[in-house]
Amino acid sequence: MKSSELILNGDGSIYHLHLLPEQVAPLIILVGDPDRVPLVSQYFDQVEHKVQKREFITHTGRIGHTRLSVVSTGIGPDNIDIVLNELDALFNIDLNTRQIKPALQSLTFIRIGTAGGLQAEIPVDAFVASSGAFGMDGLLQFYQAENLTKVPIITALKSHCVPDWDFPLQPYFASANANLMNNFQGEFHLGLTATNPGFYGPQGRRLRAEVKLPRYLDLLQSFEFEDTRILNLEMETSAIYGLSQLLGHRAISLSAILANRALGQFSLNPGKTVQNLIEQTLSRVESLSVL
Repeated sequence: MKSSELILNGDGSIYHLHLLPEQVAPLIILVGDPDRVPLVSQYFDQVEHKVQKREFITHTGRIGHTRLSVVSTGIGPDNIDIVLNELDALFNIDLNTRQIKPALQSLTFIRIGTAGGLQAEIPVDAFVASSGAFGMDGLLQFYQAENLTKVPIITALKSHCVPDWDFPLQPYFASANANLMNNFQGEFHLGLTATNPGFYGPQGRRLRAEVKLPRYLDLLQSFEFEDTRILNLEMETSAIYGLSQLLGHRAISLSAILANRALGQFSLNPGKTVQNLIEQTLSRVESLSVL
């Protein structure tokens, strides 16, 4: 691979994350906010590495016998494209020879994030585990991912949205890892997620600029496929799921519902809600490591 394609820093670390292979574990928690990284790593029994470049912060350590990392991605599918490809490269490309390794390693990604709820019965401060995600962001159009676009659930969504939406970008759909989903029951509402490339217009928010799809939320709220509905909106899950499927990794996205769009409500204590989600997630870490 040419140096313009696989870019390394002077110390041999991967370009954006500034990580060397030994500084990251194959079990990786993804958080958007860099300030959320120490909120996760404070529960580690041991911290081995702390690395930062731009908005990308990595802490690697152990909980019990389980080695794991927490990495901040920043916001949006474009940042997910950077983070997942560079993490994959750290494990599956020899950075010295720039050759793909003959034996590939599958990573586990757990997103701990926030989202807006679409359904009135999913209250503010609840947790959602995304069984699958619609990508409204266009990222996977730049990869060989036809198997994520030509699927029945995409056909059903398009049919449901006619004539309001002509879909100038081809949406895609990617699923969570089934084994990981089995570990997040009970406290989590299970359903679909819509991932968007922005926070305001792309999620149906109208401030001063007029939006193109005034009924965007109504269309998503009323969609149902095989008794499953879209429960939340956010900005990373489909990119994580889509790239994980293309690269052979396992992923699950867990969201704290800070806003209920149907009811127009926002959490009174979002920090506490996110901390509760972190604790719920880390309580399952040791069982995940043996899957």
